[in-house]
Amino acid sequence: MTIQPPHPPPTSELKADSALLVDRTDAVVTLTFNRPDALNAFDVDLKEALRDTLAQLEADRSVRAVVLTGAGKAFGVGQDLREHASTLGQGSTDLDTVRAHYNPIAQRLASLPKPVVAAVRGTAAGAGASLALLADFRIGGPGTTFLMAFANVGLAGDTGISWSLPHIVGRARALELLLLAQPVRAQQCHDYGLLTELVDDDEKVLPRAQEFAARLAAGPTVAYAAIKRELSIGTAGTLSDALAAEAQAQAICGATTDHQQAVTAFVAKRKPVFEGR
Repeated sequence: MTIQPPHPPPTSELKADSALLVDRTDAVVTLTFNRPDALNAFDVDLKEALRDTLAQLEADRSVRAVVLTGAGKAFGVGQDLREHASTLGQGSTDLDTVRAHYNPIAQRLASLPKPVVAAVRGTAAGAGASLALLADFRIGGPGTTFLMAFANVGLAGDTGISWSLPHIVGRARALELLLLAQPVRAQQCHDYGLLTELVDDDEKVLPRAQEFAARLAAGPTVAYAAIKRELSIGTAGTLSDALAAEAQAQAICGATTDHQQAVTAFVAKRKPVFEGR
């Protein structure tokens, strides 16, 4: 799988029957989970495609923002339990897929040095909810539902949800959502902070997410990456850790063309043009 050079027309990188569709418009890449008949349940093909594609996007500096979405009626309902049942039927209870797939996907997504926007149409359940919550921003519509479904199948959370969910809603609410494992509807998702923005029509979710991502892609993406790293360190470490991270980040950002041009634009009273370098 290859990522196109900068500024191509919108195209699909993979065949229509591929588990993950990769589309690019200018500096924004949209990743679409493409198993609509299974409500975008994650089988091995989809997990491996997502893991490997995120690694490529991380290395491609011409990609400046990413959108995650699902084909059809759902964002994604988590692990493909039919595939999982066949493994259990062979006598295996070792969930190797967590270490082989979900953990590296979560780590890559959370640390991606560019903004990530999730277009959450329909249900985001289990690992699907986990992936949406690892995005920097989440756009939803009237039909959006989050379901922390792990306990419903006798499992603990995975794909980073024990880290992301309490950061968003607090420990007490996270415990409630994970233990009770009941659907959280659109307005409540917005009230809890699970959604950044709630639009009035499900058909507007993806276009709004792509518009949001395009705005971010036109911004100072080196600074965005540094801010994401600062917050990861600052929320988990000490004040000394945060101050050290901030000093390092400012040294990097202060040397960028974006910063220099922004200062010049400010003095000249004009809007800066950021290039992500």
